[in-house]
Amino acid sequence: MTEPRARAARHKGQQNFYSDLKALLYAYGDDREPLPETIKVLDEIVTDYIIETAHSAASSATYSRRAKIKVDDFKFALRKDPSKLGRVQELLEMDKELKKARQAFNPEDDKFAAVGLVGKGDKGGEVKEGAKEGKGKD
Repeated sequence: MTEPRARAARHKGQQNFYSDLKALLYAYGDDREPLPETIKVLDEIVTDYIIETAHSAASSATYSRRAKIKVDDFKFALRKDPSKLGRVQELLEMDKELKKARQAFNPEDDKFAAVGLVGKGDKGGEVKEGAKEGKGKD
C-alpha cells in the first residue's frame, strides 16, 4: 500500500471539511476564526484517514472475493480501535431506529401507522406494542 502522504497531492487545494473543522476547533477552545493553515492541515489528516480506512475496507472486500465494499468491511478495518468500532455500531443502530420511525409515520393521514408505535383507531396517548395495522385488538 502506498504512503498516505503520497496520495495527498491529489487533494491539494481541496478542503472537504472546512466548516466542520472550523466548528470543531471552536468547540474545543480555538478562536472563532482559526488559522487557515490549521484547517488545511487538519483537513489533509482527516481526508488521508478516510482514504486509508476505505482502502483497508476495500482490501478486506477483495480478500473476501467481493467487488463491493460492505459495512462489515469497515467494521473489520476498525476492529483494532474499540472506541471507533463502538461508535460505528452505535450510529448503525441509531440509523436502524430512525428508519423504523420513518416507516411508522404515515404522511397521508398525519397519524402514526401501527408499526409498533400507535394503533390506527387510537385517540393518542396509548402506545401499543407490536400492533399490526388493521389487525390490532381495540
